[in-house]
Amino acid sequence: MTTLFFDIGATLADGRLEADGSWLLRPRPRVSQVLDAFAGEPKGIISNPGTEQDAVAQITEALHEAFPGRFPDDHLIHFGPKNSRTIFDDAVASSDGAADDCVFVGEDHDERAFARTAGMRVAPHPVFTRAAIENRPVFWTRIDVPEGRTLGALESVANGTEAVPVHVASPRLVLAMATALGVETLQQEGFSTDVRGQVEDTAAFLVRDDRSVPVPEALAGASEGARKAAEGAMRAAAAFCFASGELTGYPRQISSLGPAPGGVYVASPAGVPIEEVHTQGAKPGHTERLLPDPALLSRPGETQAEEFAAAPSAGFDETGDGLPSPETLAAVRATVTPEALRTHVARISGVEPLVPGEPLKVRSRDAAHADNGLVVDALVRHFQDLGLVVRRHAFRWRGRQLFNVEAEHRVEGAESAVLITGHLDSTAQSGHFVDANGDPRPYDPSVDPAPGADDDGCGTAAVMAAAECLHALVAAGRAPTRHVRFVLFNAEEQALVGSKRYARAAAAADDRIAGVFQMDMIAGLQDGSPPAVEIHAGSSVPGPVVAASDGLGDLVARTVPAIASDFEVQQLTGAGDPALGRSDHASFHERGWAAIAVSENLFGPDGGPATGTRQYHTPGDTLLDEDHDTQYAATIACSVTATALTFAGL
Repeated sequence: MTTLFFDIGATLADGRLEADGSWLLRPRPRVSQVLDAFAGEPKGIISNPGTEQDAVAQITEALHEAFPGRFPDDHLIHFGPKNSRTIFDDAVASSDGAADDCVFVGEDHDERAFARTAGMRVAPHPVFTRAAIENRPVFWTRIDVPEGRTLGALESVANGTEAVPVHVASPRLVLAMATALGVETLQQEGFSTDVRGQVEDTAAFLVRDDRSVPVPEALAGASEGARKAAEGAMRAAAAFCFASGELTGYPRQISSLGPAPGGVYVASPAGVPIEEVHTQGAKPGHTERLLPDPALLSRPGETQAEEFAAAPSAGFDETGDGLPSPETLAAVRATVTPEALRTHVARISGVEPLVPGEPLKVRSRDAAHADNGLVVDALVRHFQDLGLVVRRHAFRWRGRQLFNVEAEHRVEGAESAVLITGHLDSTAQSGHFVDANGDPRPYDPSVDPAPGADDDGCGTAAVMAAAECLHALVAAGRAPTRHVRFVLFNAEEQALVGSKRYARAAAAADDRIAGVFQMDMIAGLQDGSPPAVEIHAGSSVPGPVVAASDGLGDLVARTVPAIASDFEVQQLTGAGDPALGRSDHASFHERGWAAIAVSENLFGPDGGPATGTRQYHTPGDTLLDEDHDTQYAATIACSVTATALTFAGL
C-alpha cells in the first residue's frame, strides 16, 4: 500500500496567522476531492511550521480543524525543516514501507527534489496524486484554446481531469501541468496541446526580455500576426539563451517551455536561482513566478470589476469635479507628510534604529536576510498600535518562511474591500561587491546591505502613513463604507511570489476586492527634473478588469493636481503599459480584480528619459541618496491615499 505525504502550506491549504496568534488554514481548490478519493490510503504530513513558540501545536490544531478526520495517524505527521532529505527519510521510516511506496505531494520544487533524493515519488499538485502512485509523469503543457471556445470551457474540462493551469498568456493560450491522461482528455474536448518536458522537480517562470528585437526584412510584407509571432519567437529565443548562459555553472539547466508574453516560459530545476538573472537594461519585474491553481481560469474578480467599473466615482465629491472631499484632502495632507515618510523609511532602511530606543539598525529587507523577519515584526506592531486587525499570510520561498502583512479596518455590513499596498522586501542584486582580495563577487542576499529606501521602502512608508491617516479620520468620527486593508507583500523581488500567493488565496476564499492601489518606488527624482508620476493600469488579462483598472487610474490622475499642480501625470494602460505584469498589482489582474501601480517616472514613457532613481537594486538606494526626495514621494502618496480612502467611502 502506498503512503501519501502532503505538504500543508500552498499545497493543501493557504495559511495565515490570525490577530489572536492562532493559525487558520483554508483548503485549496480540488484538495478535498483528492483526499476523498484516497480515503483508504494512509496519509501523513511533511511540513515546516516555523520556529515560533507553540507553532507545531497550533498548526496541528489548525490542520485537524481544516481537514477533520483526514490525518488520523499521528506517527505519519512530520514537522521540521525541509532543506535536506532528513525529514523525508524520517517520513519513509514511519511508513513501515519502502521509499518507493511513499509519495510526497508538494508545490515547492526544491522540497520535491529532496523527497526524490530520499527515494520517494513526488507530485507537484494534489491533482496528480494518483499519477504519482501509478508512476506516471506530469508534463508542462501549452494548451491552445480554439476560436469559439472560452477559458471557462477549458476550466470545466481541466477540472475534470489531470490538468492544472499555471498561467494564462491570452484567451487563446494557457500554460499548464498535465499528465498524458489529462492531455488526451483535453484533445478529445477540442483543445490542442503542445507537450513539453516533465515537471518533476522544476517550477515555471515567465522571463521577460526588454531588449529590442529586430524583425527580419523578409517579414516586411507579412501580416501583422505573422510579424508578431516571429518577434515573439525571436524574443523567447533571446531571453532563453541569455538566461541559460547566465546559469551554466549549475548541475542542471533550465529548459524552454516556449514563447510567453514579452519573453519566454522557463522550467527551472530545484536550486537554480532563475530570479537572479537580469538581462542588460532589464526593467523592474522582468521575472514572474507561475503558480499552479485549478481556479486560475475562473477569475472571481471579474464580476466585481464589472460592478465597480459601472460606478467608479462612488464616494467622490458630489460637486461634480470627481475629487476627494476637502475634508479628506486636508486629513491626508496633515498625516501623509514628508516627515512621516522620512521617519518610516529611516527605520526600515537602516538609517535609524528599527525600533526607537533600541540599538538594532536594519541592514537589508531581502527575503533571504534575517532582518526581513524583524521588519515584518515591526510592521505588525505599527499596525496593531493603530487598532487594525493584523494578520500574517505565510508562504515559503527557498526554504524560508516569509509573511505578507495585512492590516484591516473592518466595516460592519461592508461587501468589499479597498487595498492600499506596497512591497516590504528589498534587493541589491545590481550592486557591485568585492571579496577580501578586492575581486568582484556576486551579491550575497543573506549578508550584503540592501537598504531599498526607494524600492520599496518609500511605498511601505506610504502604506504605513495611509494607515495613520485612516486612524485619524476614524478618531474624528469619519467612517468608510468599505473595508480598508493595508497590505505589504514580501518577496516581490523574487518574481512577485508574495503577492501571487496572497491573490491566489484571496481568490480561493471568494474575497471581494473593489480595487488595489499599489505604490512601488515613489521617491526617486533626479535633481532638476520636473516632477512626474506614472499611473500603471495596463492589464495582460482582458475583460472587465481592463476598464475597471483604467477607472482607478483616472481617479488618481484627477486627484494629483489637487495635491500638487506642477506634477505631470502619465497614465499608462493597455498593451503598451511598460509595467504590464511587472509589479504586485498584476497578481490581482490575474484574478480579474481592478488594480493599479503608481510609481515615479521609472520607465520613461513616450520615449523620454526616466527621471527616477539611478540606484535601482543597489546598496546606494538609501534615504541619503541625492535622487531620494521625500517631498516628491509625499505628493504621490497623498494622491494615492486620498483617492483610495475616498474610493472606500470616506
